[in-house]
Amino acid sequence: MKRIGIFGLILCACCVSVAWGQQPACGRYAPWAQFHRYNMRRSNPCEKVLNVHNVRDLTLKWTYATGSNLIASSPAVADGVIYVASSGITALKASTGAKLWYKDTGYAGESSPAVVEGVVYVGSFDGNVYALSARTGAKLWRYQTGDLVFCPPTAVNGAVYFGSDDGNVYALDAKTGALRWSYATGGLVRSSPAVVNGVVYFGSTDAKVYALNAETGALLWSYATGGEIFICSPAVADDVVYVGSSDSNVYALNASTGAKLWTYTTGDGILGSPAVANGVVHVSSADGNLYALNARSGAKIWSYPAVAYGSSPAVANGVVYIGSLNSAVYALAASSGAMLWNFSTSSYIDYASPAVANGALYIGSDDGTFYAFGLK
Repeated sequence: MKRIGIFGLILCACCVSVAWGQQPACGRYAPWAQFHRYNMRRSNPCEKVLNVHNVRDLTLKWTYATGSNLIASSPAVADGVIYVASSGITALKASTGAKLWYKDTGYAGESSPAVVEGVVYVGSFDGNVYALSARTGAKLWRYQTGDLVFCPPTAVNGAVYFGSDDGNVYALDAKTGALRWSYATGGLVRSSPAVVNGVVYFGSTDAKVYALNAETGALLWSYATGGEIFICSPAVADDVVYVGSSDSNVYALNASTGAKLWTYTTGDGILGSPAVANGVVHVSSADGNLYALNARSGAKIWSYPAVAYGSSPAVANGVVYIGSLNSAVYALAASSGAMLWNFSTSSYIDYASPAVANGALYIGSDDGTFYAFGLK
């Protein structure tokens, strides 16, 4: 593997998935309130403005310099506010980029914030998970683990789930931060959990995918992949778990049993998390390509040499968005992989992942600059 051994141990474009207390599915101001969106699939079925016909007209609306060396997360969009993780958490006005507040959370550069019912949840390199007021940034509670927390929590049905470098997955009370249970794996947990139908799905550097009972933490099943799962978070759709591994494979597993349904081998390790929409799995590989795979069979539909690495794709209204190592962000036709639009940023996009909401595209860069695009 080319870079995964070093960067996979340092960085984590891990991200959150929040289903508890979500606003209406297509509410005006809650279109992308977390990394996986509420359905855990990095797709926005509510986006009706940007499409394959007008995405060519995207233009830069504003930028914001965080002061950090890099942005390696995906922003959250909720109630007309953009929440960006870098050295801490910054809240920006979506329409102008004006700063509303900033909160130092140690270092949250690789942790994408989640916003649920007025609360921002985020993990930090200082080993804490923080709950902050979405309106003011004031700290509501924090929970200290035994090591670094790269991936922020998943809040579902009043509980908060997250992994830590101490090898544990934790379940906390969402309102108080009190511990409900923890589960020990054999590696680092840098894969953000997906929580679907009362089951918590995540990966570990012990080269396993786990499924736990969300209420008790009891193991339901585990599946051994051929390589470590550094930061690739699983996506769950139609009773199938999709996840990538450092062994260069994308795996499709039965969500109920863990049985393997299919694998697809790319040219290098999988760092980015899959995006699933309309029966297609979109996933980036460290071989530089973005792949579109048939969700049922794993057959390749198309690939595009976007020089992708750890950036996770986002899908909305027939368009796939992805960041790249060649200092650019791309918009591709989901049906064919044809390039519809691109924009050159001032530095690499190693791990930062795009968000698409309300006719706008948001993404960060390794130079610490956050970009917002909209139609002319």
